[in-house]
Amino acid sequence: MKRPRRLVTVSHSYVVTLNRRLANEMARVGGGDWDVTAVAPRFFHGDLSPLTLQREPEESARVEDVRALFSRSLHAFVYGPELRARLSGGVDLVHSWEEPYVLAGLEVALLTPRRVPLVFCTAQNLSKRYPPPFAQMERFVVQRSAGWVAWGETVKDNLLARPGYAQRPARYVPMGVDAELFRPDRAAGETLLRELGWEPSGPPVVGYLGRFVPEKGVPLLMEALERLTTPWRALFAGGGPMEGALRDWAARHGDRVRVLTGVPHTGVPRVLNAMDVLCAPSQTTPKWKEQFGRMLAEGFACGVPVLGSDSGEVPRTVGDAGLVLPEAAPAAWTSALAGLLESPERRRELATRGRERAVTRFAWPVVARAHLDFFSEVLDRR
Repeated sequence: MKRPRRLVTVSHSYVVTLNRRLANEMARVGGGDWDVTAVAPRFFHGDLSPLTLQREPEESARVEDVRALFSRSLHAFVYGPELRARLSGGVDLVHSWEEPYVLAGLEVALLTPRRVPLVFCTAQNLSKRYPPPFAQMERFVVQRSAGWVAWGETVKDNLLARPGYAQRPARYVPMGVDAELFRPDRAAGETLLRELGWEPSGPPVVGYLGRFVPEKGVPLLMEALERLTTPWRALFAGGGPMEGALRDWAARHGDRVRVLTGVPHTGVPRVLNAMDVLCAPSQTTPKWKEQFGRMLAEGFACGVPVLGSDSGEVPRTVGDAGLVLPEAAPAAWTSALAGLLESPERRRELATRGRERAVTRFAWPVVARAHLDFFSEVLDRR
């Protein structure tokens, strides 16, 4: 009987249980063909608070912990020396969820035994020139790798032009969404509307989900709403530096606007189901453009009509299941919003297409299977 292929996947993100969904789903859909181990830090300094590894009893993947040193910096942190043992001993393939230009990505490449194929994943969709030693680190990791996964089509297009990338097998795989947690549930959305002091029978709700920052298009959406003559309400869920300005703007619109902060990830489906339209007006800057747009996939999964800008990966994520608008044209956003708010039938049509796109393209089992299929191709090449 053929033994399962042993996959070790490494990521500092795995310190958070939710982020181990990829590893756990690969173990589940891999059945008896793959034995999956997720290597995670015991502790990591997160963006908002310190994070300690918590294991859950229902996880499909084996979870092994290592130390993470200097974890206040994503570019300069490293794993403890015990990582070497985690990457050896009958391992068939190592998957590194670390960018190739960071120190941890280099460390995984160096400690993976030479006979073991290494596949890294990346979300870099900007053409950048890295200073020493990061440029040399990236070059080494790419040369050492047996293949790489791009988290976006624009990521893949960008990196194929960089030295070494085109000489390695590559696969675009989108980020995943939990299509069971994120599902149409209008009753839950109406409950939230009442908690916010709104009647469900009122004007349609235009929604925003994400960071309150200019590059996410919050000012553009505010301007587009100002221009609307069609009755509307607006729900902004998230947090960030623009919260004060957003609340001041909301106060000028009386009962038409709500700003909701501190929503846990498990509470996001209810927020999305309270919306009649979800807007993602991301704005490209010299240092950033949208890499995927998780809120788009989550909105699709909840059956919410989606409007996205043409920044970065957004048009590829939206496809034909939503509307893509110019990222710097408030008048176009106003016109598109008016058309949707005035047409419940059009909203229902987009809701159906979005849910289908989420289930067939972004659901975790689909994403996990795409990873395993690529890993199998890499191994079969050898």
